[in-house]
Amino acid sequence: MAPPIGFGDKVAFVWKVADKLRGTFKQHEYGSVMLPLLVLRRMDAVLEPTRAAVIDQAVKLGVLEPDRKTLGKSVGEGHDQLLKKAAGQRFYSLSPLTFASMLQNDKELAEQLAGFIRRLSPDAYAVMDAYNFDDKIARMDRAGILYQVLADFADLDVRPSQVSNESMGYLFEELLRKFSEMSNETAGEHYTPREVIDLMVALLLQGQTHDELAANPKPVRTVYDPAAGTGGMLMGALHGITEANDGAKVMVYGQELNAETWAIAQSDLMMQDIPPQQMIEGNSLTQDAFPSDRFDFILANPPYGVDWKSYATPIRDEHEKQGEHGRFGAGLPRVSDGSLLFLQHMLSKMKPSGSRVGIVLSGSPLFSGAAGSGESEIRRWILENDWLEGIVALPDQMFYNTGISTYVWILTNDKATEDRGWVRLIDARQSGTKMRKSLGDKRKELKPDAIAEIAQLYGGARDEFAADARVKVLRREEFGFQRITVERPLRRRWEVTSEAVEAEPFDRFAPLLGRKFDTEKALVAAAGELAGDLSTKDKKAFAKACTIADPDAPMIEKKGKPEPDPDLRDQENVPLPTGFFDLDEGERDPVLQRAAEKHLADEIRPYVDDAWIDYTKTKVGVEIPFTRQFYVYEPPRPVEEIAGEIKELEAQIQGWMKGLGL
Repeated sequence: MAPPIGFGDKVAFVWKVADKLRGTFKQHEYGSVMLPLLVLRRMDAVLEPTRAAVIDQAVKLGVLEPDRKTLGKSVGEGHDQLLKKAAGQRFYSLSPLTFASMLQNDKELAEQLAGFIRRLSPDAYAVMDAYNFDDKIARMDRAGILYQVLADFADLDVRPSQVSNESMGYLFEELLRKFSEMSNETAGEHYTPREVIDLMVALLLQGQTHDELAANPKPVRTVYDPAAGTGGMLMGALHGITEANDGAKVMVYGQELNAETWAIAQSDLMMQDIPPQQMIEGNSLTQDAFPSDRFDFILANPPYGVDWKSYATPIRDEHEKQGEHGRFGAGLPRVSDGSLLFLQHMLSKMKPSGSRVGIVLSGSPLFSGAAGSGESEIRRWILENDWLEGIVALPDQMFYNTGISTYVWILTNDKATEDRGWVRLIDARQSGTKMRKSLGDKRKELKPDAIAEIAQLYGGARDEFAADARVKVLRREEFGFQRITVERPLRRRWEVTSEAVEAEPFDRFAPLLGRKFDTEKALVAAAGELAGDLSTKDKKAFAKACTIADPDAPMIEKKGKPEPDPDLRDQENVPLPTGFFDLDEGERDPVLQRAAEKHLADEIRPYVDDAWIDYTKTKVGVEIPFTRQFYVYEPPRPVEEIAGEIKELEAQIQGWMKGLGL
């Protein structure tokens, strides 16, 4: 749905007001002043028709004294609901003041504005308090710009009759985008570029999901973001769903750790009359605000490479005590990167069927961790459940505070029949367009045409686009392998050398110099005859000093079995057989052993015929080597061409040296 008429004028108006902050605030602070003022002005306009009724009700309840100015008893939950009913809104104000009336007394303006905020309903006050707005008011007052700024906002017509809740949301989000881009040094911590959100929403609303949404006259859909930031993804999903079906009712839910960022997201929801309890402040990994809720769409851009050591205790406790019944039963990643914790948390929020998950991750979760590690086990769990639908590689330099490569993962527990057991990979790394002016580390963007093309490639990956070099559709087993341990027998001989006897106390073994022994036992016995007073530990140390690896020596056995040589031990990855994840647990080990034996016979024993596999050490691992799938070999340039360039450079350098008289 397009922004409303007059939308651009209001954005430009607020943007112009922000110029008055120059010199008093740094550019990256503009948003933390303008956005809460916009919220206050909207509340001021929305509450105007019922202001007197709320004041009257507050007097009746004893919340205000009869003078209608002095606060009475505190607002209880029951009173809060009655006052909201009187206001006809999810918030109210116990202040008789308005933006216009405050301007009549410029000497007390700062105090009046702070008082106006303190008399907001508890939910609304909590939002403004998180902005730390009292400090902003004081700074504007000291700089002598508070009156000018407030007067401009008083002229901004945001009455509901002129600006709907939906239009107000668009206005807030556009200003948030502009202020975030202005403060690009820190924007990446909480703001995802709009085109990335648009792409994620397009990928989530694919195929049968879109068809079901469009066919339902009044569908109800829920959306959740556990790392909500300023709420951009939630609003992007809301707009995307209503564009697909304008009769849809969309309920958004989110949680955000940073207080001021949460306030921005809460403000956006407030502007659109969305219940405040659907946006919660806190750490979703340790304080899940929606423990029993399940959602249709779950999407997030969690922080990359964030260390979770400081709050690891509750996560480890849940992993150990609840296992697969908790959120982190599949495994725990290394403490230096909690991205896969967020993914597990999101997957736990899926409904029994029909949910779709979208998450932006760095490259590390694709392949970090060896077989058996937490990361590998999490990837294995995802593939075993056949939840991974596809991954899209984004261009680099897409985000404000990092230029690293990023990937969008799409997961679902309701794959189409033809997609079951398959994973689609889309290489969109070359789809970005260089920006005329970079914003921090963001130097590329996705144009609408590029987003549409990527979504089309993704949606048709198994059909007409299957031949496109940017598309791969692979069986899920192709990302798995068994890590086998290949052993070779220990072959040793023992010879007393000058190096072995040159140090105390082994110098007393000099009479044995040059002698060779077939076994360690024979050497120790001979040493004992010469130095019976030496400890068994020292005799063993002497034997070790005399040990020489010899591939022609007889192999050493223990209890009738060859002893493995740790120096010759090797580990190799053997691809998983097709259909492995469809097998029952009891059927898997024999299948793995047959594949390993075939690998041993075909790839190892032709070169070392005494090798064997220690199956007790075999582990199944999963990694997604995305770039390897799209690697294109480029032959090196001809030697003659390189030599010619070197000669040209040498001639050029000699010419420069002559010019310098050298």
